[in-house]
Amino acid sequence: MIPNRLPILAAMMLALLLAGCGGGGGRDRREPSRRSAPAQPALPGIESREIRQCMARMGAAGFQFTPLPDRRFGGACEARGSVQLQNVGVPISNLGAMRCPLAETFAAWSRHAVLPAARAYLGTEVVRIESFGTYSCRNINGASGGRLSQHAFANAVDISGFVLADGRRITVLDGWNGRDESVRRFLRRVHESGCKRFRTTLGPEYNALHANHFHFDMGRGPFCK
Repeated sequence: MIPNRLPILAAMMLALLLAGCGGGGGRDRREPSRRSAPAQPALPGIESREIRQCMARMGAAGFQFTPLPDRRFGGACEARGSVQLQNVGVPISNLGAMRCPLAETFAAWSRHAVLPAARAYLGTEVVRIESFGTYSCRNINGASGGRLSQHAFANAVDISGFVLADGRRITVLDGWNGRDESVRRFLRRVHESGCKRFRTTLGPEYNALHANHFHFDMGRGPFCK
């Protein structure tokens, strides 16, 4: 009688073995992929309530802009919830896509910090603000590795200089530690105002890479240097 039961027992053991491979084995294969490649949290898009409210505030403030479609560029770089600034009361060179919260803060900084500071410290008007741009798919400080810069999300802008109505051109590179005290005070005033408005504000005191511009972003922070 016992020999007749051996094929049945063998079949039952084989079925249990196969069931174990199909269940636990499948879970083991999926788990490492979830740990090694966590999903990148998506920033609010152009149709989100947050961005619509941001654009409504900008319109009410009189800032002119064009909403831009959400775009992904590969390598986790993207421009979501962004706009193209057209008029903040003074022309600004080289502006590309900017996330709406950054654009709103930047437009307010231009109107309520830069323009009054020029009148107070330089005795004239700013007729153009010069930038090094906004969106750029790169890592922090342009390094080959590490965390993506806020520029990679259209969430940062670099400001290099200011052109005045009297013909002067003030640059961060030449003016920050230049001989003209009024220029030094002007640049420090607009830098200080940036620290109060943006999440991160970096300038020449931060490192040599920022000797020629102010970096403003709405990412992590607050940080001011």
